[in-house]
Amino acid sequence: MLSLLIDTSTWLDLAKRRDGQKWIGALRELVSVSEVTLLVPAVVIPEFERNRPKVEASITTSISDRLKALRREVTPFGDEHRRALDELSHNVPLIGAMTTRNFDDVEKLLRAAELREPTDSERQGAVQRALDKTAPFHRSKNSIADALIIESYASALEEADRDSNPHAFVTTNSDDFSTSNGDQRIPHPDLAGLFDKPGSTYGLGVDGLDGILIDHFGDDWMQELYDDFDFQEDPRRLDEILEAEQEYFDRVWYHRSLMHDYRLEDDGDIQGLAEHQKVAGPGRARVEAKFAGQDKLGPYTDFELGMLNGKLSTLRWVLGSEWDFLDT
Repeated sequence: MLSLLIDTSTWLDLAKRRDGQKWIGALRELVSVSEVTLLVPAVVIPEFERNRPKVEASITTSISDRLKALRREVTPFGDEHRRALDELSHNVPLIGAMTTRNFDDVEKLLRAAELREPTDSERQGAVQRALDKTAPFHRSKNSIADALIIESYASALEEADRDSNPHAFVTTNSDDFSTSNGDQRIPHPDLAGLFDKPGSTYGLGVDGLDGILIDHFGDDWMQELYDDFDFQEDPRRLDEILEAEQEYFDRVWYHRSLMHDYRLEDDGDIQGLAEHQKVAGPGRARVEAKFAGQDKLGPYTDFELGMLNGKLSTLRWVLGSEWDFLDT
């Protein structure tokens, strides 16, 4: 089993990436089959929760800023280009929401993992690092949380049989944990002793995590796992939603119109039938022309009719109506 201690900075990086599910889903699967244990120092969860709103907001803000810049650039090219950007701007909140759902999945992983409360020994080790000004206290900042995280990793190493239970520490915080001058994929000299023997690996950021997983489980297995979770869904444009809503409106209305004819026939209301066909005729002709040759106008099974109404209700809900609004 591989034990991973992933620093808060890397969890945040995974959460804000549009392709973050590739690793989040793979880790969830590996944990569920007991191939990976996530070691989570107690300070990581509150750090993640504290930074989450700021990072989530930055995602949507970044998209909005890029769209504003694009709008300025395309202004000389006419209304058509501006309308396309306005359409995309409508989707900015949805794009942000779809991206930030990664945060919920990361938080679930963290809360289900092995939470490590700091021991007295780990606290003393963190304080000693501060007194000695060794990493992560080699810079002029309060690094007590980072010190507790690395001390937690050191304790986990001491408890482990590295041959059967290799460990890895992954962080994006190169300023505090990586070598100051040179290849930042290498740990700071003050921390090198934790990684100078087999069974303990230092990884920098998402790329470092990726390399650790591939080295341990093999490229073929990890690529298969990644393929299962590496999907990105772009939100539908407003014009696509409106077009689909109109399609299901037309199909439901057409079906109901025919059903009304049948009821009038069954009741023997010849005059009412003639009046209804006169009123509904132009609309039916339009719908029939629209869907000519597409086999979309029935007859429907009860299941198919239920699906049509469900899709119409859902599309209307997305556009602002209440659930189950099916008037035609």
